Amino acid sequence: MRVGFLGLGAMGAPMARNLRKAGLLAGVWNRSAGKAAALAAETGCAQAASPAELALACDALVLCVAADADVLELIAAIAPALRPGALVIDCSTVSAATARDAQQRLAAQGAEFLDCPVSGGIEGARLGTLAIMCGGSEAAFTAAQPVLAAMGRTVTWFGASGAGQAAKATNQIMCAGIIRAVGEAMAFAHAQGLPLEKLVDTLGQGAGSSWYFVHRAPNMIRGSYPAGFRVCLHEKDLRICRDMAAAAGVVLPVVEDMLAEYAELIARGHGDEDISAIHRLKRELFEQRRQP
Repeated sequence: MRVGFLGLGAMGAPMARNLRKAGLLAGVWNRSAGKAAALAAETGCAQAASPAELALACDALVLCVAADADVLELIAAIAPALRPGALVIDCSTVSAATARDAQQRLAAQGAEFLDCPVSGGIEGARLGTLAIMCGGSEAAFTAAQPVLAAMGRTVTWFGASGAGQAAKATNQIMCAGIIRAVGEAMAFAHAQGLPLEKLVDTLGQGAGSSWYFVHRAPNMIRGSYPAGFRVCLHEKDLRICRDMAAAAGVVLPVVEDMLAEYAELIARGHGDEDISAIHRLKRELFEQRRQP
């Protein structure tokens, strides 16, 4: 199988490298051509001049871009060039409605589409240990196994088109609650004068631990928030969750509260920091109380 990769950001580039290690990566494309040129030179694969050129050369394409509009723009660009029976695997995080729209557009061209958003951060992308949530036909899911196995450790089919994105939206709500709780807990621990490194080592083995606590509480100790999963991207994802809940006539308090706090961080210029930057606001709760 010849696989092309479109979208070489913080997640996409290491995912593409893992496809190359598996002997699958034939070519890459990125909106900013410099990233594609660098990865092509590093891996020895081809750099496509356009999405359509990559589609013509490949049996399968993997997309990993930022937003719904980006996905639909790429679908429009590649659809006329896809081979009959080609497979498109979208690892972006977008709405379930966008996934269903993409599937219908490609079905009209005789191509298969899977929505396959991922979780596991840049660490999981680099190590090939991502959790991948898939929606689409079972036949397409079966055909995609070599590609998905090269990028992830836990790969699950959830049902028809859009089901993968619905599963990812569930994950993003959980992430919001967890990182918010970790931020508050670490601010509390700091105010109590606890030795924070020892605390992370100990509580990381306890019932309240989580991936975010183990991997992002150290950011909070250092007061440095290098982008793993950026605030602005999680904010975008939570707006998707809000819209999906609203379609069922429901308001989700965790989502609403986190969106309000992310709006504050973005307004202060922290939108490109990791979501562990929520700790900035939690520390302030205690600092404000100490002011005369």
